[in-house]
Amino acid sequence: MTGGGRPESGHPLTALADWRLPVRGEAAVDLAFRYRVPGIQFDLGGPGRGPLLDAPGRLARLARTARAAGVVPLAVTGNVLNDIGLTAPEGTLAAARVQDVLRRLLDAAAGLGAPLVFVPSFRRSAIDTETALRRTALVLRAAADRAAARGLVLASENTLTPRASLRLVGEVGSPAFRLLLDTYNARAAGLDPVALVTTAGAHLADQVHAKDGPAGADATPLLGEGDGRVGGTLAAMAAHGPPVRALVLENDHRAGDATRLRADLDRLRALAAGLRRGPRTTVADHSAEAKETAGTWASR
Repeated sequence: MTGGGRPESGHPLTALADWRLPVRGEAAVDLAFRYRVPGIQFDLGGPGRGPLLDAPGRLARLARTARAAGVVPLAVTGNVLNDIGLTAPEGTLAAARVQDVLRRLLDAAAGLGAPLVFVPSFRRSAIDTETALRRTALVLRAAADRAAARGLVLASENTLTPRASLRLVGEVGSPAFRLLLDTYNARAAGLDPVALVTTAGAHLADQVHAKDGPAGADATPLLGEGDGRVGGTLAAMAAHGPPVRALVLENDHRAGDATRLRADLDRLRALAAGLRRGPRTTVADHSAEAKETAGTWASR
């Protein structure tokens, strides 16, 4: 494979997350091209989060750069939501800001031709109470409807238990809604990511974040060298989830250590090679189970 070309047929794309790199936007696309990585996810940016992805003229330039490099825009996220609070009560200024960010995320994904928008639920957006789960479901239900109307998929990245994850899926109730799997987030929260995949695999997005831990800026172990058991989680994904379209490196590479990034990408490619596309498990397979957990919060 050269430049941003696709890998061997049947393997997922390997991809980078621009918010975990020393550069963002067009410079991140150039970095992906130079390291022969065919896909990339982008963050919307904002206060404390880097340049705005949707600043005037920027989306069009970024889309042109990605096309020229042969690097596929895969998803857009809004990490600034962790600073605002997705669970903010309706009628508050924070809730209005959340709606603005969600609208801009969908616009940005459509402008880049990225098929996925995912919404993080950490820190101020954490789903840690019954009220937070209900509010998150309400906000994401409306956003999923808007995503579906634009031919996009909306996903939630969170640290819910398997049963609570199914409950969120049931309460959002949209065929355009998925759960985004991160191979380390569940373990960092004291949960078993394999159990999550086994229980909720039919509702997972076809893009997966590959990360190992324990996490820490400039100290994240290379894939396979931490306690994340990344390989086991991906094996469960191959057995219980949808065929993986993209395996996205989310280890922290903001320090710009080129040797370390190359080593992690070699590991990412090896993991992707083990995820040959197989039969798809449909969302409908577990829809009844999702509805059955709709009244259960204590299992979280």
